[in-house]
Amino acid sequence: MASQLLRRTFGSRFLANPRAFSSAASTPIRATLFPGDGIGPEIADSVKQIFQAADVPIEWEEHYVGTEIDPRTQSFLTWESLESVRKNKVGLKGPMATPIGKGHRSLNLTLRKELNLYANVRPCYSLPGYKTRYDNVNLITIRENTEGEYSGLEHQVVRGVVESLKIITRQASLRVAEYAFHYAKAHGRERVSAIHKANIMQKTDGLFLKCCREVAEKYPEITYEEVVIDNCCMMLVKNPALFDVLVMPNLYGDIISDLCAGLIGGLGLTPRYFLYFIQRNVKLTIISI
Repeated sequence: MASQLLRRTFGSRFLANPRAFSSAASTPIRATLFPGDGIGPEIADSVKQIFQAADVPIEWEEHYVGTEIDPRTQSFLTWESLESVRKNKVGLKGPMATPIGKGHRSLNLTLRKELNLYANVRPCYSLPGYKTRYDNVNLITIRENTEGEYSGLEHQVVRGVVESLKIITRQASLRVAEYAFHYAKAHGRERVSAIHKANIMQKTDGLFLKCCREVAEKYPEITYEEVVIDNCCMMLVKNPALFDVLVMPNLYGDIISDLCAGLIGGLGLTPRYFLYFIQRNVKLTIISI
């Protein structure tokens, strides 16, 4: 099952790399590990045991959430922990809960912003032997991960009135759309669906769709469609086989990816990873456990 999961997530070329999962590697792979909060340390310990049992040559650099705010990151994540990920280019992250209060940023938001992890990729497919309502789920959700409603821009206008800003930019929309189509082409996928609410949010989601259409023109071999998010939810529940690759702004992706997890049995069956391409063929990846 682990091999199948990795192959579906990263592709056969990744598993074909002998350095990736072979004890014959000349030098160990260094990776940053954020055990996280709550059940995070327990999960992280199990992950380390699995890698050890599989004789994977990996060295972990463990970084824990601090007890005081680091002024350099404005959160409980230290600058040194972020530098570790930048250096190693790969990280594993457990659950991170942001304490309620003022004066600090969300831990997950800090990771995404500081490391520019713009693509949240979650494969979702039916696992043989695991019985659910559906046995034909095989789709990928790709979520823009740095802006939208999760830009962290909220304020109180007057007492009893709170304003939250939704940020959509051409740059962020183009790069996540480009990644979605590139992913579809590289993995033999035939359809990319842009999920939106442009019928109501004409400016923000309208810009996102405009960017998706622009990128779609460069991939004529891939079918492109646009689906309103509420209709998308209904279609997913009725027949998830209608979808292949879904690309969407931040908030929609948060909701849709969890909905898709429910189709196949739960969040534990849908691994996700966050990508930032530094330069051609070089990327920074954080995998969430």
